[in-house]
Amino acid sequence: MVDRLLANPLFRMATRPHVVRPPLFSRYEPGMAYGSHVDDAIMGGMRTDVSVTIFLSEPDTYEGGELVIESAAGEQDVKLAAGDAVVYPTTALHRVAPVVSGERLAAVTWVRSLIRDADARELLFDLETARHALFDRLGKTPELDLLAKTQSNLLRRWAED
Repeated sequence: MVDRLLANPLFRMATRPHVVRPPLFSRYEPGMAYGSHVDDAIMGGMRTDVSVTIFLSEPDTYEGGELVIESAAGEQDVKLAAGDAVVYPTTALHRVAPVVSGERLAAVTWVRSLIRDADARELLFDLETARHALFDRLGKTPELDLLAKTQSNLLRRWAED
């Protein structure tokens, strides 16, 4: 599972992984939930920066059981197809809503990122996303070379290994 995550370019762009913990598997049956919490800052001697929930049950096989991520913008309910994952800062309050029927299977893991700061990770993600989109549209240009230089230098400034 970790190898599949690391093979995904979007996952690597979003998390800038240094270390990914082995996943933990969970099963929720009707009536089960997990209250609002923030994941531990240190797990197995490793700082955790990014939390990952991988959905293992199809969403139409259970009712309830949404992953609810809290932020200043409000709550976001997440319930994805089997095999899909959601990535979020480990600092975010989150919970699993009660399962009403069926069975919710999921795997969770944590990432120690090369970029400790979530805002810096987001800036690098946005910059790389925009750079790739412009390259696809325009090809190689001097402006894109400047964006690549800026992205690399920001990564160099913020990275911790």
